[in-house]
Amino acid sequence: MNDAGPIVGRLRRPTWRDPRLLIGVALIALSVVAVSLIVRSSDATAPFYAARDTLPPGTVVSADDLVVAHVRVSAEDYVAADGEPPVGAVVTRTVGEGELVPASALTAEGDAEVRAVAVTTALPLDGGIGTGSVVDVWLTTLDDAGQATTVALGEQLVVTAVEEAEGAFAVAGDQVVHVAVPRDDVAAFLQAIASGGDVTVLGSGGAS
Repeated sequence: MNDAGPIVGRLRRPTWRDPRLLIGVALIALSVVAVSLIVRSSDATAPFYAARDTLPPGTVVSADDLVVAHVRVSAEDYVAADGEPPVGAVVTRTVGEGELVPASALTAEGDAEVRAVAVTTALPLDGGIGTGSVVDVWLTTLDDAGQATTVALGEQLVVTAVEEAEGAFAVAGDQVVHVAVPRDDVAAFLQAIASGGDVTVLGSGGAS
């Protein structure tokens, strides 16, 4: 006669019908999906316009001025590239080469506070002066007695472009410097240049 107690049933290997196994598999799958979504969200980028080269104040934006960069930034702060490019808008402050174009740095051409004005220099530019440089523009004239007078036409103006002077009256070494002049000062600036004399452009240090 066997006096042993009840025989404990053998442990059975779980099967696909075991609800605990199904719940475990579901939890693992959900974890994988959640991690994948988090990684995908953190890596998500969007296209925005950036400046191909430095864009000084007064620049009228053309298609050639822009490149597309894929980054993660606020769509409210910069010009997104999923719509019409801001061609024809005017830059109100210097946008550096490769910098994303801030929406706040553009305005309609009629609302621009500066105008780009070209002046031909009488003296060679300092080698450090180029697009984006801040300069002072001076005009030297001679009176009937040959006495020279030098006055400042504009101070702390931003250079929008530099090119070699061309044409029948251009002198070797002359350069044409385009500077951003406040709109209210454009008329007086042009009138002073038209009166004759030599224009000198001097760097005032740094860039805008």
